[in-house]
Parts: sequence; structure tokens; C-alpha cells
Amino acid sequence: MARVRPIPDTHPQFSVLDLPGYREYRVENWHLARDGSGRIIRGTSYPLWLSILSLCMSIAWLKTTAWLLATSLLAITLVGINSLPILYESVVVIPSQGIQFETHQGLKSRSLISSRRFIPFASLEDVVINEALHRWNVRFYLVAIRQVGAHGHRLEVAFENLLPHHPILRQVYYGIQELSPYVAR
Repeated sequence: MARVRPIPDTHPQFSVLDLPGYREYRVENWHLARDGSGRIIRGTSYPLWLSILSLCMSIAWLKTTAWLLATSLLAITLVGINSLPILYESVVVIPSQGIQFETHQGLKSRSLISSRRFIPFASLEDVVINEALHRWNVRFYLVAIRQVGAHGHRLEVAFENLLPHHPILRQVYYGIQELSPYVAR
């Protein structure tokens, strides 16, 4: 396994892992402080106070009924799982098969939940870097155009939670173009 950080000075959270049979482009949920101190600033998660509030409300409404207790515990569990921070997102390119978008959530360096979306090269029309306006900012995102059915298309956004900067997206875009046999060049 060879891990390379192609943009170490400005985007050290981006790495490329070359493994036998596939290549992974990974963006971790941290960045360096902008004051030049070199401090690492971790990404945030959803508010934990929401699960604590639901716990307090369930205890207040608890009148010795088991179904209310079970419902409250289920709600707390679901809120707790959704409040786990995103550790990293990645695009995995499998040259003979397709591309896969992954999101990993967990605590510190332990991934507890992961979601994956696989797009076979046979249904992949193109991969593009697009831009969107968000308030007063221009944000770039990498999108895979996937054919669904005879005349339908679906847009699959890579790194949809972290939205890395344009230099990272450009590296991933060229890597996908290099390894995919079907994507328009």
C-alpha cells in the first residue's frame, strides 16, 4: 500500500492510496489552522445536546410504561448514531469495475458507520467538476452522471458532506479519467 499526499502544503487532509486492484482518493475531516500555527482543527458533528434533550423528555414523560421507554431508547439511539462525526469521505476507483463513493462516521480514528454507493462503468456517463453558488460563496463539487433506465440520468455527488476545495477535486477527476475505460475524455 502506497499512501501519497499530493498537495501537502495547502491540503494535507487529502491522500491517495494505491492498492492492488484499486485506488482510493480520501479526504479526512480536518484542516490546518489558517493562522499558520500548524494546529489541526477537527470537523464537527451534529449537536449532542439533542440526544440529551430527548433523554430528559423521555424521563419526564415516563409513567412506568414499557413502550414509552423502548420508544425513547430507540429515539436516543437513532439521534446518537446520526450525531457521530464524519471521519472521512473517499472515492474508490476500481479500474475494471467502476467507482464507489464512501462516507465513514465514527469516534476519533475508529469508523463505526460507513455508507457506500457503487457506480459501474457501464452506467457511468461522465464525471464532471461543477460549481454552485451558496450565499456569497462559489463551491465546487465532483459529480458522476449515471444513466438510469432508457432515458433517465442521476447525479451522484462525491464528498457531499465535506465539499473539498477545487485542487483536491481536480486531482480526483484526473485520477478517475486515467483509470476508467468508459468515461468520456
